[in-house]
Amino acid sequence: MGEAKRADLRVRFDGRIRLQFQGAKVTTDGGLLAVRELDEVLGLTELAEVTLADTRTGRNVQHDQVALLRQAVYSRLAGYEDTNDAERLAVDPAMRAVVGRRASDRPAASTNTVSRFETETLTHAENLAAWAQLNGAWVSRARNKTKSPRILLDLDSSESPVPGAQEESSYNGHFGCVCYHPLFCFNHYGDCEGAMLRPGHVHSAEGWQQLLAPAVARYRDSKLRKYLRADAAFAKPEVYEYLEREGFLYAMRLPSNEVLSRQIEPLLTRPVGRPPKRPIVWYHDFWYQAASWHRPRRVVAKVEWHCGELFPRVGFIVTNLRATPEEIVHFYNGRGTAEQWINGGSRLPQGKYALHWTRLSCHRFVANQVRLALFVLAYNLGNFLRRLALPESVRHWSLRSIQVKLIKIGAKVVRHARQVIFQMAEVAVSQELWGQVLGRIQALAPAPA
Repeated sequence: MGEAKRADLRVRFDGRIRLQFQGAKVTTDGGLLAVRELDEVLGLTELAEVTLADTRTGRNVQHDQVALLRQAVYSRLAGYEDTNDAERLAVDPAMRAVVGRRASDRPAASTNTVSRFETETLTHAENLAAWAQLNGAWVSRARNKTKSPRILLDLDSSESPVPGAQEESSYNGHFGCVCYHPLFCFNHYGDCEGAMLRPGHVHSAEGWQQLLAPAVARYRDSKLRKYLRADAAFAKPEVYEYLEREGFLYAMRLPSNEVLSRQIEPLLTRPVGRPPKRPIVWYHDFWYQAASWHRPRRVVAKVEWHCGELFPRVGFIVTNLRATPEEIVHFYNGRGTAEQWINGGSRLPQGKYALHWTRLSCHRFVANQVRLALFVLAYNLGNFLRRLALPESVRHWSLRSIQVKLIKIGAKVVRHARQVIFQMAEVAVSQELWGQVLGRIQALAPAPA
């Protein structure tokens, strides 16, 4: 595909330097080739053929749904969160190479095509109901490549501030802004098991069973040990009973009250003498039955006395685990990793700051539901790449590091009659490291029959 001849640009500090722009011959996203390889081996986006309904009725359909889904997901993983970016990505050689079998010979989908796909086709009632199934299938395929005797789920909510008057957005006093209030479920690998977009004013636990049920069903017949952690917003008797019926072990923070405080009254007396610099920590457990509970449950208390503080820090956890109180508190404190996956951590994949999945700028609520679902697929694809394909030397990379160092690799494209050669820049990722990544991905493929 040719480009119109344009005058070169020059810089003043060195007259020998000229700037030429050849978008169809050079790419800044060469790392998407590794993403596409992982997608192919796990068979992820091809599931759209049997999961999503094609509601398009026109005769002039140039891009199939799998190619459109790839373009929507890959572009978000590469940091392009708006469909407006498709105007340039349509001619980008890396995007053309990864979205479909014949895309390297013609442009990828335009902005209008991608926008219609996301706001019309994917918002159809049939497809809205299929999102949980599609994402669950992705998580299951990655889970099947991972050996572990347990599955640990974390429930948490977050805020997505909105730029205007989006449907169902409202002011949330806890977050102090006009926003949506999405709910997330993660497993201990960092994969997002599910996400639900909700109006901004709802309670943190609103819709918990609707979000959790597909993940619970996914592991119901497995022999895995099943665990769940959640904060005090989910400490409800109906949640405990549901998890107990499904064979889950759980630990949830319990809001403090006078009855709970009386159970640990001796621990609330300030220690005698000069307090040490390190906190004094006491643990205790007891059986407790709130008025709304059908039976008593085990509660673990942690009391911390800190130097320079007049009153102790007290926390309660309701649980059906049989471990020691200290072990249960340690297990619950690991819940903080889910918040890092949502909001961004220094060493863990980042949903909010790497992918900008809070950018829900469509007016219609249903369109924003689809945008969040696409961001979740992009996040999961990046997390699969991190934990299944990266060698040990770079396993600590966050999703942001994967974007900047692996996906954002410049490459010059040279086309021959039977070959397309990507001449990759070797800066953050060497040829040796690239070989290790591709080797690990190809090792995930099933052995030939």
